[in-house]
Amino acid sequence: MSQTNQPVATGRCPDCEEPLETGDMFCGACGYDLTALPAPQADHPTVAVNGAAAAASWPAPPAPGGSASVQAAADLPGTTSGGTELPSAVRTDDPPGPDDYPLPDPRTVEHTPAGGTVLGAGCVACRSGRIDEDGYCENCGHAQPRERDHMEEELGAVAAVSDRGLRHHRNEDAYAVSSTALPDGSPAVIAVVCDGVSSATRPDEASAAAAVAANEALLASLPLGTHPQQAMHEAILAAAESVNVLGAEPGQALEHDPNRHTNAPACTLVSAIVAGGLLVVGWVGDSRVYWVPDDRTAHPSRLTEDDSWAAQMVATGLMNEEQAYADERAHAITGWLGADAYELEPHTASFKPDRPGVVLVCTDGLWNYAEGAEEMAAVVPADAATRPLHCAQVLVGHALDGGGHDNVTVAVLPFLVPQTGAGSA
Repeated sequence: MSQTNQPVATGRCPDCEEPLETGDMFCGACGYDLTALPAPQADHPTVAVNGAAAAASWPAPPAPGGSASVQAAADLPGTTSGGTELPSAVRTDDPPGPDDYPLPDPRTVEHTPAGGTVLGAGCVACRSGRIDEDGYCENCGHAQPRERDHMEEELGAVAAVSDRGLRHHRNEDAYAVSSTALPDGSPAVIAVVCDGVSSATRPDEASAAAAVAANEALLASLPLGTHPQQAMHEAILAAAESVNVLGAEPGQALEHDPNRHTNAPACTLVSAIVAGGLLVVGWVGDSRVYWVPDDRTAHPSRLTEDDSWAAQMVATGLMNEEQAYADERAHAITGWLGADAYELEPHTASFKPDRPGVVLVCTDGLWNYAEGAEEMAAVVPADAATRPLHCAQVLVGHALDGGGHDNVTVAVLPFLVPQTGAGSA
């Protein structure tokens, strides 16, 4: 990827975290060169995964500010991405200190109803205190398991599992899975996964709002015949707007102003649509989509590129991948949804797999324990396409067995290659 010399937007230095001013070329505190930024990219057209592709049957989706064709491309292994790179301002997705303390596994205790009634041994931490109406122990103050601590859902052609993990005190991930029908009656299957930015305020609300908004936007537009890639683009904008609303000050008009809305609610988003023989992905942030073919002799692929400090260092040639991801700043994100985010241009990409497989839509709570596509594929059960919920459970269990240091969410969408003539508009 080529580099361009341009001033960084207002934010913090990627090296020392000192505040920056609009137009700064170098950090005034440490001298860090802020001009090496990746060149903007356009949305990728339809490409093949593990084989040649036929042209999509939908009309070409209009690109922001102009038109772009959805055209076939030859075999393109590995990572693909689209959209415009966000500025190099960063946010850390690490939780504050108080959020990082161990609690017993919430799946081994019963949920406590409102009103302070003690169930079983009472508090899951001290085993003796009563639980108040807000869900905290009156004796030791520990938060009790919440409804979102562990969630599972299966809708036939898609399944998702989300878990709080073993160190966070709450689950700040959210998901939405659904299906609808295209105008020709063929199915469209949707998965949206969001990861709240733990250093922001109300990250759990941000992820929930974004997941709901994106899912509702897709359910509204796909049945009308909107090209899935265009629908995905619009859904991410709708999700961003829903998170912006959370950051609006009472009595003030909603504004997208990163300087005004400091530390506003924020989250990342990744989504996938399987419809009419196409696989369309969209994202902002560092949650990912992986493609794992049923034929394990074929190569799996990661279909997204992270909006992260590490990815930016690799893209600009300042570090190799091993060095960047070993750095403690690796998971500082450079793109997110929220009122304090910079100008947003969603990443979207469209693929036409030539063989059956499964699509994994996940947060970094999972891929931290299986980062490479081959590593991820090694964890996926052989019967994933026929048992997507079981596959999601296995993947979440893999992350928990690895340490469960973050919230873990994954959605699994089986992909079946349509018969000749299927999926035509």
